[in-house]
Amino acid sequence: MTTPTHTHPVDHELIHAATHVARTRCRGDNHTVAAAARAADGRIVTAVNAYHFTGGPCAELVLIGAAATQGVYDLRTIVAVGDRDRGVVPPCGRCRQVLLDYFPAIDVIVGRGGAGGTGRVDGTDEAGEAGGTDGEDGETGRVRTVPVTDLLPVSYVWADHQLDAD
Repeated sequence: MTTPTHTHPVDHELIHAATHVARTRCRGDNHTVAAAARAADGRIVTAVNAYHFTGGPCAELVLIGAAATQGVYDLRTIVAVGDRDRGVVPPCGRCRQVLLDYFPAIDVIVGRGGAGGTGRVDGTDEAGEAGGTDGEDGETGRVRTVPVTDLLPVSYVWADHQLDAD
């Protein structure tokens, strides 16, 4: 697997927003992940997943709907954070594809491991090892920001396969 080469500054305010929602709104097994995204106008939208054994939607997908209900149709950066202080959680394959289809230029905050490993907000990775400094604010953590296209290096772009309605 190749390591993404395009990294962008980490939006720590988004991580904190998702972490706050995960700590205060994720209760029990039905809501275990929170997501936060920054809109083009600077607003932050948050949401939680709706777990169900039949395949309930991830927090990122719930967030897309929540954003639309608030009139937000241009998301720039997104992050998901697990409950119980699990830290930053990378989007699953389905979420990566949906994010690409809805927002082809969106940036995703992920952990430092692989193409989207987890990263704890407290500055350690899942093994408890300390990370380096991220961003201009000097906050520590094992997170980075990459374009969604780096998470899907050989991706299917739905819009490229639609027939023109001419």
